[in-house]
Amino acid sequence: MPYSRELNFIHYAPTKVIYGVGISKDVAVELNALGCKRALLVTDRELSKNTDLPKKIREYLGNNCVGVFDEVIPDSGLHLVDKGAEFGRSLGADSIVSVGGGSAIDTAKGIAILLKEGGSISDYEGFQMLTRRQTPHIAIPTTCGTGSEVTYVAVIKDWDNHRKLLFGDYNIIPDVAILDPELIRTLPPRLVAATGMDALTHAIEAITSPQRQPISDALGLHAIRMIREYIAIATKDSDVTYRGMLLLASNIAGMAFSNAQVGLAHAIAHTIGAKYNIHHGLANSIVLPHVMQFNNEVVYEQQARIAEALGIKEDIPDKELGYKASEKVLEIAKSCDLPTRLRDVGIPKSELEECAEIALTDGAIVYNGRPISDPSEILEVLIKAY
Repeated sequence: MPYSRELNFIHYAPTKVIYGVGISKDVAVELNALGCKRALLVTDRELSKNTDLPKKIREYLGNNCVGVFDEVIPDSGLHLVDKGAEFGRSLGADSIVSVGGGSAIDTAKGIAILLKEGGSISDYEGFQMLTRRQTPHIAIPTTCGTGSEVTYVAVIKDWDNHRKLLFGDYNIIPDVAILDPELIRTLPPRLVAATGMDALTHAIEAITSPQRQPISDALGLHAIRMIREYIAIATKDSDVTYRGMLLLASNIAGMAFSNAQVGLAHAIAHTIGAKYNIHHGLANSIVLPHVMQFNNEVVYEQQARIAEALGIKEDIPDKELGYKASEKVLEIAKSCDLPTRLRDVGIPKSELEECAEIALTDGAIVYNGRPISDPSEILEVLIKAY
């Protein structure tokens, strides 16, 4: 798996990561260490309604919490970011603590921009649009897949146009990530599996990206080993040891792809997630094996190393190992009782061509391991995934 003789890269992972059962109790200590006293707590509606997790974090913050914005929904929207920022500004918030999955953390990233820069979040779509660090942000994930607590990207949905927009900037990477396995102990098995497969996709696409480099590869390969070992058991057993390891694997995969980027699986997942409200991790899980097969002609050396990390020990050529890796990913998804075909989640076959055309315009497509220039290539993958 050689690197170019002209290898030249920047690896940026500034987030302070804190791990431990019950460690979320230290959130006020971390906030004060950032020099902040007036945090806006950002969380999602269902988490606030159905669990006491946001309430606990607010209690841990004490007088350091000036208010709670709990209107985040799955695939959070531009309008919610704008609304949350207006609310935080009215309270004089000097920082943000996000509690939840990727949607809550990404919403908080958007609010962090607006509290500092003003305007509407749609003004900042794209990559590296900012010139300074944004509002201090502590992220506390309650799922084990997005890795958003250590990444430079926020994905926010434009609900009016059924599109997911990307906001990528090193200035929005959270300052602190608090990983508390106790907070995912009650996560439903289906969500453990789907978010775990999301993390696996992050790791694999980071390793096959043309922007891969030795540090991101090391992180990605170790994340794959951990996910392979723990995802099935963590899905079926709520023990904090197993789920904690999956939470850590997600974090490590997040650091890998935040530097090396993701590819076609994410471009498709963004597309079908926005059009059909398919859970992002589940969408990745369904298409990833087929993307790996499509990419194997070009990145078989990388996928052979992925196969080894997945526990495949056969003495066969790298190209064959690459295909074996895609088969193993499908096997892992099945072991977690996840749907494995697009038809199983209600996507119409008649609309696959349109999905391929939209996916080609997604920013992640640029970093796919096999270059893509025509929607017919993506359609080939979608038909096989159907």
